[in-house]
Amino acid sequence: MKIYVCVKQVPDTTGKVAVNENGTLNRASMATITNPDDLNAVEAALALKDQVEDAKVIVVSMGPPQASSMLKELLAMGADEAVLISGREFGGSDTFATSQIIAAGISHLGLTDEDLIFCGRQAIDGDTAQVGPQIAEKLNLPQITYAADIQKDGKTVTVKRALEDGYMTIQVPMPCLITCIKELNEPRYMSVQGILGYDQKPITVLDYEALKDEPLIEPDTIGLKGSPTNIFKSFTPPVKGAGRMLAGTEKEMAEELAACLAKKHVI
Repeated sequence: MKIYVCVKQVPDTTGKVAVNENGTLNRASMATITNPDDLNAVEAALALKDQVEDAKVIVVSMGPPQASSMLKELLAMGADEAVLISGREFGGSDTFATSQIIAAGISHLGLTDEDLIFCGRQAIDGDTAQVGPQIAEKLNLPQITYAADIQKDGKTVTVKRALEDGYMTIQVPMPCLITCIKELNEPRYMSVQGILGYDQKPITVLDYEALKDEPLIEPDTIGLKGSPTNIFKSFTPPVKGAGRMLAGTEKEMAEELAACLAKKHVI
């Protein structure tokens, strides 16, 4: 059984967000991290691996060569293999083109009726939550989003799916794709043994030449040419001013609040 986990290296938005003159993110000057929701997907895969004999966790990422540093950390967490899909032909891809390329990569690696694909809910640098579901569509797989609990039974998976006002329990056959939310689990830390042994685990690089014969890879469906959407502008929102705390009884605070709103002509 193979458990593919799609991961992305994203800018660390807790620090300073650098923006180029043309309005795009200056990723080269920013620190990077593994997308937080993707760590929950990795943990879900590792937890399932602990339960299923002969299960293998394979982390898959599309990005520049420096994304290999992130993959090494995930190998140290316990993943068995890592795959980096990287090539200039893939640059500038939006969610549609990115899902096209990752789906082609997973198809190239092989997908059987005993396998699963895990993704994070969404990436913090885009917040679209589109790539995971699009991968499922392009591989013609059933999908369950916003997984808050995952249980495998034979060749089916039962998932408790989080909704705005409750939960929905869904059972689907394998193979399938599941997107994970942060409430699903607490990602584990890298172990000492994992840190010492990660360099003995393989990192496979798939470039355009390796994937060009896949049915999903066409020059007009990848990269900038294959991206029907693009980012017009990225910017750092203005810093909000300090808030004002009210004190006193409920009546006094209500009167003071009303006076403030009236002064600003809100009421």
